[in-house]
Amino acid sequence: MNLNFEDLSLWQLFLIFLKLGCTSFGGPIAHLGYFREEFVGRRQWLSDAHYADMVALCQFLPGPASSQVGLMIGLEAKGKLGACVAWAGFTLPSVVFLMAAALGLSLFNGAALIGVIHALKIVATIVVAHALRGMLPKLCPDLPRIGIMLLSVMA
Repeated sequence: MNLNFEDLSLWQLFLIFLKLGCTSFGGPIAHLGYFREEFVGRRQWLSDAHYADMVALCQFLPGPASSQVGLMIGLEAKGKLGACVAWAGFTLPSVVFLMAAALGLSLFNGAALIGVIHALKIVATIVVAHALRGMLPKLCPDLPRIGIMLLSVMA
């Protein structure tokens, strides 16, 4: 694991989270899968256990867990300013997209817009399923945890 963040600039941290913000579709659960791929798999900044602890803690806090996990990663990498930079990088694409979508709502007819929304829902479902498939073996490695997961799904 590479826990030496001295060579990492705030700009680099911003760009990493900006890329995630531009490419992470599917909502907070899918975002957590993308974060795991980036920070546990690709960059090896975090262990699976440490990442799972972050996710578990953030599930208890109000708000989207993915944003909070991103803040925690930024905090560990570059302190309080790193947390702000990570949040800004991850959130900026959504803000721009929502503003453009609001403008689009006023310019296009309902039928075309409904088709786009349905297509985005399908893509989001696929992305969430992919994220869950990637995290499941690490977060539910034994029968007791699989049982807890199944009970949670049924609840």
